[in-house]
Amino acid sequence: MKITDSHEWVKKEGSIATIGITEKAGTELGSIVYIELPKIGDIVKQGDETAILESTKAASDTYAPVSGKVIEINADLEKSPHLVNEDPQGTGWLYKLEISVPSEYDLLKNLE
Repeated sequence: MKITDSHEWVKKEGSIATIGITEKAGTELGSIVYIELPKIGDIVKQGDETAILESTKAASDTYAPVSGKVIEINADLEKSPHLVNEDPQGTGWLYKLEISVPSEYDLLKNLE
């Protein structure tokens, strides 16, 4: 698993990347009450805004850690956005990308 400076994590399995926010980001945001996810089929470049997380404290954008095509979103978050707080690096994942530039993943920091 790798992370970005803006606290998104990415787990790569073959050419598929699962993306979410780190536990630290979830704690800093507070209780998530609403999530706007990207649409399946969206093409994103590394660094593009991809999702909006609204909490009781603030709203925060998330950014694509790698370039690719959105192939799946975590639909459970629409009814249960609190999953991001409860298990940000597990059931609270945000979306999955088919990676288009594999070398971008290698340049990210390892999760410690």
